[in-house]
Amino acid sequence: MPAEKVCMRFLAPLVLAVATGTGLATVHYGAPPPDFQIPTRQGNQALSQLRGKPVVINFWASWCPPCTDELPYFERLKAQYGDRVQVVTVDWNEDPGTALGYLRAQHLDLPVVSDRQSRIYAAYSLAEVPDTLVLDADGNVSYVSVGGLSWAELVSAVDRVLQQ
Repeated sequence: MPAEKVCMRFLAPLVLAVATGTGLATVHYGAPPPDFQIPTRQGNQALSQLRGKPVVINFWASWCPPCTDELPYFERLKAQYGDRVQVVTVDWNEDPGTALGYLRAQHLDLPVVSDRQSRIYAAYSLAEVPDTLVLDADGNVSYVSVGGLSWAELVSAVDRVLQQ
């Protein structure tokens, strides 16, 4: 393959990511993110069906120290905001029971979607973890953190969408 084609193949996604402002080529502020199924006690539910309150989506892996460092923030968020906010975590490319086992061992009660084949990660154009998105009550992307985030950043993003 000529060098120009190789260069364009790798630069095109980077240019798209910069253009969206989110850092993710397929995720745009003010628009719904790619849809995926979330297992619930009542069966699978599409992310797009969670409209009506803010949704926080955290992408993580048990082998990622920054990911596991921030997981307690999402548990704390659930405790502090209760039913006003929905939290969903998506585990990246691990055996199905690994993430759930990790959460149980850490005494974290967070819903987890297993993305064993990285389909959700590809749909969101993620290249690394952790990543966090906050959706407003209409299901549109309001905040994106590529890489680790602080408790203050998370609370600020959630408070912003709750005040809309």
